[in-house]
Amino acid sequence: MIDYASATKPDVPSGTARELAERLGEVRASELGFPIEDLHGPQEARGAGVGGTRVHSVRLPSFVVSTEVVFAAPDERLTIRHDAGSSPEPYVAGTLLAARKAPSMTGLTRGLDTLLTE
Repeated sequence: MIDYASATKPDVPSGTARELAERLGEVRASELGFPIEDLHGPQEARGAGVGGTRVHSVRLPSFVVSTEVVFAAPDERLTIRHDAGSSPEPYVAGTLLAARKAPSMTGLTRGLDTLLTE
């Protein structure tokens, strides 16, 4: 997984990428072709382990928030990517939904998807 955000974003990975990585890890942990501990060079170059998923956080000017997940098998790859565009506006609807639902919720609720089903 590759988590892209602006150069000024301090958290790595973003909350969205962390949540997705943890959920993917619950389904199946990543299979590494070469053990991290046997690498030649900085191990950090292979990303951080988050919930069984390797996550690379890229922080550069011109990104708002983008998340890319690459699933791979021999001779094939599936890439799924979400780009927020030039502003965080795509997240506003979800934030407003969460704010409206909060008064009726009890305890900790993780994931916007759980609010969509209620």
